[in-house]
Amino acid sequence: MRSNWWKIIAFLLVIYSIIGGLLFEVPHLPILNESIRNLYFHVPMWFSMILLYLISVIYSVKYLGSANENHDLIAVESVNTGIIFGIFGLCTGMVWANFTWGAPWPNDPKLNGSAIATLMYLAYIVLRGSLDEEQKRAKISAIYNIFAFPIMVVLIFILPRMTDSLHPGNGGNPGFGAYDLDSRMRTVFYPAVIGWLLTATWIMTLRYRVRKIENKNNQID
Repeated sequence: MRSNWWKIIAFLLVIYSIIGGLLFEVPHLPILNESIRNLYFHVPMWFSMILLYLISVIYSVKYLGSANENHDLIAVESVNTGIIFGIFGLCTGMVWANFTWGAPWPNDPKLNGSAIATLMYLAYIVLRGSLDEEQKRAKISAIYNIFAFPIMVVLIFILPRMTDSLHPGNGGNPGFGAYDLDSRMRTVFYPAVIGWLLTATWIMTLRYRVRKIENKNNQID
């Protein structure tokens, strides 16, 4: 039970954030209107994706230094889970963009960079599938992963700030501040972020444990 306390917290926070995100009162802002509720879902998806990619690159570095198979498994399952949250982030962003910008996919550098970053990590999965020799696959994919992470940071966080962008916090646009994210929204937004970060980590650990069992069974066979 002691080892599961954080999973219980994750579940409760996610349930609370879903209920609060849909039912609690939000500021009545022009253009955004009720679509501001997407903040509770869209942003935590991206935070979770970034956390998982960070875990992945850390364990890729660890693998290159140790050649420990478990480090490689954590790295790949972090990417596998991170891609899922990245796709959720793209989908929720498209819904939000359709309401606030008039199109689900305007030619915006933030959206384009996010799509390229997602494709880049999908290429990581394809790369692993194209290599048969286990140690070679783990080493090459670890090196790829180490280079992919800083490129992802540039695509999502740096380039959009240097060009014109519709996205808040980019291209000279202000991010959500004290005026938008008032005390009512903070009581839902912060628990949503923590809950989804814990849930993402939980999913990754489950995938890692399943992968370990599969590898063990393959070795026995």
